[in-house]
Amino acid sequence: MEIILKQDVTGLGYKNDTVKVKPGYGRNYLIPNGVALIANESNKRMTAENIRQAAHKAAKVKQDAEALVAKIGELTIELGTKAGESGKIFGAVTAVQVSDALKAKGFDVDRKKISFKDQPKQLGTYTAYLDLHKEVKHTITVNVVAE
Repeated sequence: MEIILKQDVTGLGYKNDTVKVKPGYGRNYLIPNGVALIANESNKRMTAENIRQAAHKAAKVKQDAEALVAKIGELTIELGTKAGESGKIFGAVTAVQVSDALKAKGFDVDRKKISFKDQPKQLGTYTAYLDLHKEVKHTITVNVVAE
C-alpha cells in the first residue's frame, strides 16, 4: 500500500514522502491517526503543489540546520550523573539531558531530534545523533562522568 506522510515518522520517512507500507499498518494506524493519506492521484497532485509552495520555506529551514551544524562542529558534552562502584549509572542518559546541555551551551536542539545507537548506561564516551533536517544529520560526543 502506498501512502503519503503528513508528518515525520521515525524509521519510516519524512513529511510529504510517498512510502510503501503493509496495508494493515496504513489502514489501521497511520491513516486513522492523521499521520498519512492514501497515495491516489488527487492526493499526489495536492502534495506536489504543497511542496512547490513550501520550497522556499524548506530551503530556509535546511539552511538554518546547516548553520547550526557549522556552529556545533565537533562538540563534546560532559554529563555528570550518579554512578555505582562498577561504573554503572543509575538510570540512563536521555535525549532530554543532552538537549538541556546543548541549551546551556547556546544551541537550541529539540529532544525529539536527538538519539543514541545504544542508550548510555555506563560511564564512558557515547555518540549522540542529531537529525536536524531530512538532509542534515550530525553527531556529537557525549562524555558520561560520575558526579
